[in-house]
Amino acid sequence: MNRLRRPPAAVRHAFACLALVTAYTAAPVDAGPSSANLALRWSVTIAMLAALAFAIRWEALRQLREPDAPLGGLVVGIVAGVLLFALIDFAVAVHRPGEFSGLETRIDALYYALATLLTVGFGDVTAQGQLARGLLCAQMVFNTVVLAGSASLLAHRVTARAGRSGRRRPEPKPGG
Repeated sequence: MNRLRRPPAAVRHAFACLALVTAYTAAPVDAGPSSANLALRWSVTIAMLAALAFAIRWEALRQLREPDAPLGGLVVGIVAGVLLFALIDFAVAVHRPGEFSGLETRIDALYYALATLLTVGFGDVTAQGQLARGLLCAQMVFNTVVLAGSASLLAHRVTARAGRSGRRRPEPKPGG
């Protein structure tokens, strides 16, 4: 029996990131849905944030338990967090014009989510309304606690693995 081999973890994680980017670009964010449809979308978004936080926490704990576990899960979680907040920012800009200044496209939203995550805000996109400012407060807390913590753990693991692989094994002693 010829069994299909599972692709390497790095390939699976790269495809997961690609799928997330595709979902980000394809997710419907039309300005005219009914109130029930809009409530359903926000409920799904909140559930996705909770699931994402749980998944990242699970992956971070796995990294602490298994130092040699693949790191791609953390990368996928960080990408998912950035894209989800970018989509939320874009949805708010579409449904509540005036909440953001300078945020008109999905690329603007991704740029703003990354600028917020990396704390390099340039001032060209700003939160003007109370809803946008409240959302940004939640985004900054999520970024600090979940995404930055995961990025820190990821950097620590990469550094530790590079240190282990860079060490030379001692030469065997002659006659010993």
